[in-house]
Parts: sequence; structure tokens; C-alpha cells
Amino acid sequence: MAKKKQANDFSTYVKWFWRLLGLGVASITVCILLAATGAFGKLPTFEEIENPKSNLASQIITSDGKVLGKFYMENRIHADYHDLSPHLVNALVATEDERYYEHSGIDFRALGRAVLNLGGAGGGSTISQQLAKLLFHDRSGNILKRVIQKFKEWVIAARLERQYTKQEIIAMYFNQFDFLYQAVGINSAAAIYFNTTPDSLTIEQSAVLVGMAKNPAFFNPMRNHERMKTRRNVVYAQMLRNKMISREEFDSLKVKDIELDFNRQGHLEGLAPYFREYLRKYMKEWIKDHPKPDGSEYNLYTEGLKIYTTIDYRMQQYAEDAVKAHMSNLQRVFYKKEKGRKYAPFHNVSQSEIDRIMTQAMRRSVRYRSLVKAGASKDSIKKAFDTPVPMRVFSWQGDIDTVMTPMDSIRYYKFFYQCGMISVEPQTGFVKAWVGGIDFKHFKYDHVKQGKRQVGSTFKPFVYASAIKQKHYNPCFEVPNVTTCIEKGKFGLIKDWCPSNSDGDYGQIYTLKSALANSVNTVTAFLMKQIGPEPVVRLTREMGVKSEMEIQPAIALGTVDLSVYEMAGSYTTFANKGVYTEPIMITRIEDKNGIVLEEFTPQTNEVMSEEDAFVILELLKGVTRYGTGKRLRYASDYRHYDYVVTGAPYQFTNPIAGKTGTTQNNSDGWFIGMVPNLITCVWGGCEDRAAHFGSTAYGQGATVALPVWGLYMKKCYADPSLNVSKSDFEKPEFPVSVELECEDPDEENPSDSTYTPPRDEFEL
Repeated sequence: MAKKKQANDFSTYVKWFWRLLGLGVASITVCILLAATGAFGKLPTFEEIENPKSNLASQIITSDGKVLGKFYMENRIHADYHDLSPHLVNALVATEDERYYEHSGIDFRALGRAVLNLGGAGGGSTISQQLAKLLFHDRSGNILKRVIQKFKEWVIAARLERQYTKQEIIAMYFNQFDFLYQAVGINSAAAIYFNTTPDSLTIEQSAVLVGMAKNPAFFNPMRNHERMKTRRNVVYAQMLRNKMISREEFDSLKVKDIELDFNRQGHLEGLAPYFREYLRKYMKEWIKDHPKPDGSEYNLYTEGLKIYTTIDYRMQQYAEDAVKAHMSNLQRVFYKKEKGRKYAPFHNVSQSEIDRIMTQAMRRSVRYRSLVKAGASKDSIKKAFDTPVPMRVFSWQGDIDTVMTPMDSIRYYKFFYQCGMISVEPQTGFVKAWVGGIDFKHFKYDHVKQGKRQVGSTFKPFVYASAIKQKHYNPCFEVPNVTTCIEKGKFGLIKDWCPSNSDGDYGQIYTLKSALANSVNTVTAFLMKQIGPEPVVRLTREMGVKSEMEIQPAIALGTVDLSVYEMAGSYTTFANKGVYTEPIMITRIEDKNGIVLEEFTPQTNEVMSEEDAFVILELLKGVTRYGTGKRLRYASDYRHYDYVVTGAPYQFTNPIAGKTGTTQNNSDGWFIGMVPNLITCVWGGCEDRAAHFGSTAYGQGATVALPVWGLYMKKCYADPSLNVSKSDFEKPEFPVSVELECEDPDEENPSDSTYTPPRDEFEL
């Protein structure tokens, strides 16, 4: 009887089990059907599944195919399945969905295991379900809402499986996942964590990134190395379980340490930040003028535009390295020279003028504008700027955490020598490198295109070119080194103009070649007197200079304020056989599908004859042979000078046309150097013209700017893939009608050149 009762009880339990199971299955089926009809909330449409919204970063691409930077809301660059490393795909499938290729969006076996273990054996979500969650909703903290979301994920996953191939779904998953540190998508993650591309990810790197998929914040390799290592080894174990690696490989891999090559990506990080900021502003205006076919505007931060630039990634790196190497060294010398001076870093100004400079700088600061906006009184603002506060300030050894008053910090930053540098291919106008300052994070002002400073003697070739063009002077034309005056009334002068030589030396005879090489002011004044300022200004306009210039004789000595960009562009006329070529930075712009939206070509202007341009080049070659730029040729070390002239001796032996420039009181130092296929212009100086070296030996262009050019070109020449020319400039096809070779008493054999400055002047 008891046995019969037990049998009936067991039968009852079985019936109830099947009833409950059937009810559960029916309930789940009903819930899925309800979710599919939108009863639990709107589901994505067919069009949204076909074209899921993804914010794609716009890319800045260099001429050598590297990504220089991005503009983004989310730092995401699309990757196709064929762009993914096989290790990455294997690691994902093994760890997140080992029956991925067998189901159609829902793995009921994994789901049943998850239900029976109350989630202890994993959540049972397939890769397709995880993609559905990434694409169409965020995880809810409410349990009921989370259950409803789960049903919706099943429906969306099934639709994704019908719409896309398995490979496409994997690619979409990797493109959507946020790996932290603005690494949205596998392209950014590979670059930021390992400085590589998705197709080059090793099995070790792939395991780390896939390991993060469980919980990127918890398994953050930058914050918890050991926890990430444990998680990575779980990925290896899953790959072993699924026979994607052997036991020997597993044993070898699991003991290895995690090796990251972490590279933050952001507007402040990476190469060419000043150029990228210029490009951002340019694109803002370009977008206004180039609407989509439907009339709407492109979004630079979400629509994945591709901006192909002329910048060469390698040359940009060499340029930034050269600026850092020399300017940090120059800064060290400047500190030592200014140490203990009451008015440092200012020269030739009174205390009242310094107070005015400081007050103006205070009023330009963000802190001041914020206080004014908040309604602070003048007294409270003054107190705020005189009260010490914690702050982080720039130094060449790295940012420093310190405590100082905001006014002291303004004075601190006045000490820093800045630099602007641009490198241009004269035949095409392509800008190959652009360095707008010493540190974009702390000094946003761009000294390539935004800033304009007195150009000094770098303007003299325009005067010489005008004289040669109009008067047909040749390089051997002789001019006495005597003071030349232009009387008041002539060319609109209100008083006599009688410029003197910076070295106070007079008496000998100079050829034009030696006069330009040694930057002799009296000879330039003589030429200006013969032709007048108007033809010079007209010529510079034809050579691309657009800044305001007064038509008066003093421009001959470079009293005009021009930009580094303008100066480099104007010199293309000399290197490009008399044809000015406008510098350009962009070759084309494409949309995310590769459709070309615009292509760019430089504007050109035939300014002078090929012969006249060649004559100017011959004059400028004298500058580096035996003139103010001759230290580029030195074969011996500087015994007391190498701490300033970084990287010397340079020992260049190839033809180089160039011009140094030094302005009044040494406020600005310039050097423009040219070889047949590259022009590089460098400017150096402090933010305020009153801040500078007290000695011309230190403040001249040959000391402040020329060494940057020397370091940069040494690096370029050391990289044969760049094909930077060491040849001479090409002669005109027809015979040159003017005399070029002169016997010059000042010329010396460059190969034997040595230079040792006086000990008391240069030694610290």
C-alpha cells in the first residue's frame, strides 16, 4: 500500500514538474512574443537594425598613411571583420559564447545552465545578445526592467542574426565595445593599450582586451594588473577548453606578464596638437560651406569624416623632437643668464612698464574672466591674484605641483622661450611638419599661423629680389659699407632714415653676395634707396604675404610683423624657380563611405623669372657657407658654446640656402633654411617682446632658431625613406646671364671652419 502511495506521489511530482516547466516555457514564449510586438517598449526598426547609429570619429590622416589624430564624441573608428586578428575572434568566441556558430542568437543550453545556477555559471548571454544591449539600450539597475530588457535582447539578437552574418556581428560587437580611456571600439583599444592595429593584435594582447569584456572597469589593466592577469588566464583556459590553443601554449602563456604600450588619445595628447587645433577650426568653417545633399550639416565629431593631410608623420615627430631638444636647453641657459636680475625676464623696460605687462596678462587670463563674470570687485580680484593657491605648472622636466600666487605664475610663464616651426615642400606647397609651440597643454597660442612677429633680416631677400628684378644687379655687384641715409620727405619719411650695422663695423666693400650672407644693414639700406619700398611690398604680396605692411623704408630691415606660415610660403618662390606656391595642409576630405567631398590643390603665382630666383638662391647659399648661418658647416666641437647650440656640430656639407633674422633687442630669432625639396622656417622668442636675452650672442637667430633647423634636418637626413634632397638647386636650362661666382675676402673654406666664442662672453 505504501509503495503504491509513493508511486502516486512521484507521479504527481513529475506531472507538476512538467506542468511548471511547460508553464515556464509558455510564459517565456508569451513574453518573447509580447516583446516582439513592442508590448514592453519600442524595439528598433528594421532600418535601425540595418543601420545602427554609431558615433564615428573623424580621422586626420597623414601623407604616409598614419592616423595623426581624431575629432570625436566617442573615439570610435570602424573596423571590418577582415581587420581583426584571428586571436581576437577566437578569444571572444571561446570566452563569451563558445557555441556562437551553432545558435541563431539565443543559446538555450547556456540559458538553462544560467537559470539552474541562478546566474552563478554565467549570464547565458550570447555575443548577439550582448551586441543588442550595446546597440540599443543600457543596462537597468531595476530587476523587473532588467528582465524585460532581457526579453527584448532575445528578440533583437534573433533579428541581428537574420540581418547579418556571424562575422559581421563579431565586427559590430568589437566596434561598439567601450574599453575605457576613450578607447571606444577595437581600433582605438588596440592603439591606446598596445600602440598597434586590430589585425596585428597578438594572442596575449587579444586575451587582455577580451578579458575586459566581462567588466572593463573591474578588469582595468591600468589599475589592477594582477586582477587582469587572472582574468586573462581565464580567457586562455577557455581557448584551451575549445581547442584553440594547446596545453603547451596555455602553460607558456599563463605565466607571462601583461605588457602594455599605453598611449592616451585626446586633443592634448599625440603629435601635432597645434596643427590639429588649426584643422579643427578650419573644418568648422568648411562644414558650414559644404552641406550634405539634403542640406543638413556634417558633424565633425560623429560622422567619421576622413581628412587627408600633407603632414608626414615621421617628419612631424622629428620636428617636435628638435624643438623640445633645443628649446629646453635654451631655456636652461636663459634661466642662468637671468638669475638674480631684478627685472627678469624683461629688458630695457621700467617697473611701470612691467606692471602694465603683468596687468594686461592678468586680464587675459581665464581666472580673471571667471571672477569678473561672477561679479567680483577689483579689490577681491587683486586679492585672489595675490593669494597663494595650489597649482600645476609646466616645466621642461615635467609638470610641477606647487603653491604660488596667480600673479607669480604669470611672471613664471613670461620666462619661457616659445617656438614656431613649419616645413614646406616648395614644388607642391605641402606642409610636412607644423610645430606651433613648446607645449599645447599649457600654451595654446599657435606661433605658426596665429602669431606674428618682427621678421628681422629674413625680410632682406625680398629687398634684394626687388633690386635684382628691377635694377638687374648681380651677386658680384659691389657696394661700399658706409652709412646710407634716405632723407626725410622721400618715400613719405618724416625724418632722415640712416640705419647702422649691428656690429658697428664699416669701411670695406661688400658684394651683394657677401652683404646678404653677413646681413649688412648699410647695403640693404642702399638697395632700398635705389628702388623704394613700394616695389618691395608689391613683390612680397605676390609671394603670398597678406599681413599689413607700411610702405616705408624701414621694412627693409624686417620691422614688419609676419607669421612663420607666411615667411615659409613666400620663400617657396625662390626654391620653386620663381613660382610662389601657397602652402596647403589638406589634400582631400572624404565621408565615412569613402566618397570624396573635396580635393585641394595649391594656388600658384609666377612672381619672377627662373634666373632671378636662382640668383637669390645663390645669395642665400652664401649665408650658410660663410655668413651668419655658417655654424651649420662647422666640423669641430664648440668648446664653450655647445650647451646652447644643441646637437652641434652639424657638419652639413650639402648646398643649403638660408637666412637668419634677429630683431631689435633680440626679441625674435629666426632661421629659414632651404634645400631643393624642403623649406623649413623656425622662429623663437618669449611671449612678450620685452622678455629676451640681454646679449645678441644668445638672442640672435643663429642661436635661438638655427639649431632647431639643424637638429631637424639631421634627423630627416638620417631617414632615407623621406628622400630629403642633399643635391644642389637645379640650374635654369638656359645659361645664366649674370655673374654668380665672386672672389670674396670674407669667404672661407667651410670644411675647415671652427668657431670658439670668447670665454668671458659665452661660458657660464
